[in-house]
Amino acid sequence: MQVMDDSPSRAPRSRRALLIALALGTAAAVPTTYALLSPDTDPASPTPPKLHLTHQLAAYVEDFPTHDGYRVPTRAERTAVATAVTETLRGDLKAAGRRLRNVNYRLRTTHLADSDRKVAEIAEPKATGRGWGRVYVDLSEPVRWMVQVPHPRSDLHTELIGADLFARVPGGVLVLAGAPRDAARGRTADMAHRSRTVFNAVCDVLVDRRIPALQVHGFADASSPGHDVVLSTGPAGRTPTASAAADRLAAEGFRVCRAWSRDCGQLEGRTNVQAGAAADLDVDFLHVENSHALREDPGARARLVTALSEVARRWSR
Repeated sequence: MQVMDDSPSRAPRSRRALLIALALGTAAAVPTTYALLSPDTDPASPTPPKLHLTHQLAAYVEDFPTHDGYRVPTRAERTAVATAVTETLRGDLKAAGRRLRNVNYRLRTTHLADSDRKVAEIAEPKATGRGWGRVYVDLSEPVRWMVQVPHPRSDLHTELIGADLFARVPGGVLVLAGAPRDAARGRTADMAHRSRTVFNAVCDVLVDRRIPALQVHGFADASSPGHDVVLSTGPAGRTPTASAAADRLAAEGFRVCRAWSRDCGQLEGRTNVQAGAAADLDVDFLHVENSHALREDPGARARLVTALSEVARRWSR
């Protein structure tokens, strides 16, 4: 679980701009139509089973190696996955699938078990040992929001919160890290504080399309006694979205530390790489730290997702 944020290793803005230019090419509109089959799907083959996302991600994270489960990707590898996400948003699943195969990823389409919404899963085989993670894109309607999970397993059950949020609110993207934050030396697997990652490359292309984000974390109860949630915007300060989110969390019975109006210690996400990118572009970003006690309680997790779902639905309107 997370005790506090670490110091960032953030790339200069010019380097990030180069990555985005490579990934996006010319700007494209948010999609309104999508291909019906994944690039590897035979029209005569049986319909794939529906996706129980929470169960699948729990099993995925459970299989993470404790150590040596992460390799820093090259710029070409980061760009390939990020570009494939952009192609998926445009509805060009065949192009995305071809690009992903070049970096040993796959793209498949399926339907969520609860809502029957169609989604694209961009994932690497479990046996790679690279730990670059997964991306889920809602294909049922244009994408308008995202949830980011940078520290699965390290921040216990945050992958379950992210999966539940994605399943509840249409028009989203779920960006999930593929290794614990301490899976490699020098904390190079810390997705919230490293810019040269597949996770960050995907978040960058999404924020450049002005897609707002909820980023879910966890903290040890002793790190902020008396609080269930520490809510911040990173370096952006108070925003209408943040204030409304804090009020909604409080209405669910959570004790909320609002980082823009009081000192919440080292849980405020001010050095968070994705928060900084969003602030640079004036795009909404909420850094949501959740206590261990909250994350351990299924009922409390459900109430948390109920509150955060309202934030995502406002973005989806």
